[in-house]
Amino acid sequence: MPRSHLPAMLKIALLAGTSLIPVCAAAQEASGEPEITTVTVIGSNIPRTQKEGPAPVTTITAQAIKDKAFKDVPDLLASVTQNTGLVQGQQSNNGADFSPGGQQVNLRGLGPNHTLVLVNGRRIADYPMPFNGKSNFTDVSNIPMGMVDSVEILSGSASAIYGSDAIAGVVNFKLKKKADGTTVDISHGFTEQGGGKSLEMSVSSGFDADRFHAVFGVEVRNQRPLWGYQRERQDSTLDAPTARSQLPERNFMIQDENEDYLDPGKATCDALSGLSGGTMQYALRPRYGYYCGSTAGVAYRTVVSERVQLSGLASLTYELNDTTTLFADIQAAKSKVKLMRPRLTWYYQPGSDNEDSYFYNANSGQLEDWNRTFTPEEMGGLEKGMRQVDSQTFTISPGIRGTFGEGNRWSYDLAFNFSRFESKIAFPLLINAKATKFFLGDQLGTDSDGYPIFAPSYDRFYTPLTPAEYDSLVVKSIYKPSSWTNSFKAVLSTGELFQMPAGPVGFAVVAEAGRQGYDLSPDPLATQYYYWGWKDADGKGGRSNKALGAEFQIPLLSNLSLSLATRYDQFGFAGRDTDKVTYNTGLEYRPVKSLLLRATYGTAFRAPDLHYVYTGPGNEHPSVVDQFKCRTEEPGVPLGDCSLDSERIIKSRVGNRDLKSETGTSFTAGFVWAPSRRFDVSLDYYKIEMKDQVEDLEMATVLKTESDCRFGSTTTGAAVDPNSPTCKDALSRVKRNSGGDIMSIFINPINVASQQTSGLDLSLRFGFDTPIGQIDVSGGHTYVIKQDYQRYAGDTYFSMLTPTSGYELPRNKSNLSVSLRNGPFKATLSGRYVDRTPNYDEDAYVSSYSIANGSIQYDVTDKATVSFSVRNLFDTKPVYDPTWTGYPYYNHSWFDGIGREGTIRLTYKM
Repeated sequence: MPRSHLPAMLKIALLAGTSLIPVCAAAQEASGEPEITTVTVIGSNIPRTQKEGPAPVTTITAQAIKDKAFKDVPDLLASVTQNTGLVQGQQSNNGADFSPGGQQVNLRGLGPNHTLVLVNGRRIADYPMPFNGKSNFTDVSNIPMGMVDSVEILSGSASAIYGSDAIAGVVNFKLKKKADGTTVDISHGFTEQGGGKSLEMSVSSGFDADRFHAVFGVEVRNQRPLWGYQRERQDSTLDAPTARSQLPERNFMIQDENEDYLDPGKATCDALSGLSGGTMQYALRPRYGYYCGSTAGVAYRTVVSERVQLSGLASLTYELNDTTTLFADIQAAKSKVKLMRPRLTWYYQPGSDNEDSYFYNANSGQLEDWNRTFTPEEMGGLEKGMRQVDSQTFTISPGIRGTFGEGNRWSYDLAFNFSRFESKIAFPLLINAKATKFFLGDQLGTDSDGYPIFAPSYDRFYTPLTPAEYDSLVVKSIYKPSSWTNSFKAVLSTGELFQMPAGPVGFAVVAEAGRQGYDLSPDPLATQYYYWGWKDADGKGGRSNKALGAEFQIPLLSNLSLSLATRYDQFGFAGRDTDKVTYNTGLEYRPVKSLLLRATYGTAFRAPDLHYVYTGPGNEHPSVVDQFKCRTEEPGVPLGDCSLDSERIIKSRVGNRDLKSETGTSFTAGFVWAPSRRFDVSLDYYKIEMKDQVEDLEMATVLKTESDCRFGSTTTGAAVDPNSPTCKDALSRVKRNSGGDIMSIFINPINVASQQTSGLDLSLRFGFDTPIGQIDVSGGHTYVIKQDYQRYAGDTYFSMLTPTSGYELPRNKSNLSVSLRNGPFKATLSGRYVDRTPNYDEDAYVSSYSIANGSIQYDVTDKATVSFSVRNLFDTKPVYDPTWTGYPYYNHSWFDGIGREGTIRLTYKM
């Protein structure tokens, strides 16, 4: 895609981007219509007459969700301009390893664990497996989109209202609580290039029986998988950007101690040519030699996961009298997700902390390293390689609410909230000892250098496994992780605590108490050296919390009001307590009815993630790029082409029970101008600063830092102080042997000094009438002014927006929408824009990305509506990156290779 020099908003306007409509009460004021009811707005517990408050809130309605052709909740959240951080796409290998099927939201690029996700204003249980094996997060893929009434996004710290976690902001999913008869919604989704079909059906209804009222709904979703081999853009290694990365994968490869491949001979590879769909071939890797490999095998993995899900909700109320109501909100879901990461691979592993895969071959009289990647024919079908996640979620919130006092001016809400997330995850894993014996036979001792001695058969190695033989080596390792949270919350509020000259003072007091816990419950054998390439960590623990908070809304003048909130939280975990007082203050000034000037300032905190604290010791066996040796032995060669790109190491990790709580501050300032009901615009500045942020250092970051510290400069020539705290830490984490090879890397969570981000959020909405119908336009844009990071106190800050930072964050993100309504007909064009992001080699940018959607809707009758929508209207391909040499050859955190998708929907109201 050629890089555009058009401003972000202009470019997306040409494509007609996505609409996320902010609710602007100022527009209602300008219309002259009186507000006769009060509402509780996200970010406050005080009922108020205006939906716009001192903090900016974006609201996405159920109708907007349908109009914009969002296919699921993660797709919806990807359009939120404030959602500027990386998340794991469905093609993520890390996601498949650590949190299969789970998907996240990452406001302001501060990490998924710093965004608080609520359902109906209440917390839900975390996904029971950690994000990237590190931190806890809320899985948004399990939220049934067909039952969402609206989504509210508060992008700014809100700890003084909600406590821990709300550092980057809050996302609140409001599920349907009103039923206008019975509504049936059926949709069928498909892709232009095949694969990935979906079928969804939801039914919502309700009834009233005297004082008892019920609203309930059920949604069924069946999403079929989409495979990499079904897309030309990523169905082969030939789609890779460089000659070296286009080589067939190494399915059958033997190398000697000099890393020279032992030539199997063309006849040997020809005998295997029926494997991997007939693509196995005699291949040459320059400098190394010949091997047998396939160009197509790399695409035997899912682009879209298979998902079958049943969700249900019920909102029940019983009016004891005119002022008191019993209520219960219930949500439950059961899902089965299947996904495929790269097929299983085998090479000799000693089964200890030694990652050296060489052994002495008594038949050849030399050290050798054997490598095998299994094919679908050997497996007996790809189904055997899929990871399966069976999950159950359940949340119930019973309580009582009511009013009392003169004029019923006092309101109370007492509720217990219990939420649980249980999973059963099946990982296909290779039994190390059985595989070693199968390929190498019994060990015959050790040589004088300590290498194990075997006398294996080359014929055995180059003979395909039968499915029965494969089954004898591979088992399903079963994990049964769970997480839960329960709490009691009491809210007492009034819009009129007492009168001041300018009006009544609003007040609310909140008290909370609860417990939270998780248990990874892994396969006990997975925490030992039993499975090939897998020594996992256990993790189990909990914490208690207590909180007390208060809020005031004070009218200083008839057009000027002050909001104050403070909250005390205490957490108990790992035999110790941590507590924090946070506060928030906001100003609202309305010089005229159509204009709101607003500002907020507050403090925030986050108690350490449970998994950061309680994870036990565990090892992984990843392959890494030895950046130091690449720069030493192959100077000038890009990292993506360095021959030292598959160095096997041991990554060891353990939790940290001495972690401190993270803290932060947040400031926003802006305006909302709404001169009419058909026009409003808002612009807000934000600044968030985090301190003592907990982070698990990335291996690539550690190795890059170690390389820079050893050289005393970066790859671009910038000076690096080898005696800085960062350098001392990185050098201590990387262990090398006497030959300079990496043996292991130690990674653990630590409190990082600081991260800062600031920027601007713009929102615009206007409408007008034309001879062909009513046209409505809406859009938003986020511009990140600064995203800086300081790893340790004393280090200099560096920008996370530069290619060399190790992060992949865009500076600009936009959405825009244009709708036309004429009687029963409605058409919408929408889309989103993501600014340029760093390339894989972190030395340049790749071009920006735009995707457009379209939908048409027709009201056949006052009860029946049909619609047709297209996602990715122009079949935009993922942005090309000439340095992204690993599958799928593009940044799957920001882009996908699904292509054009269509959805047909029928809605019928009885």
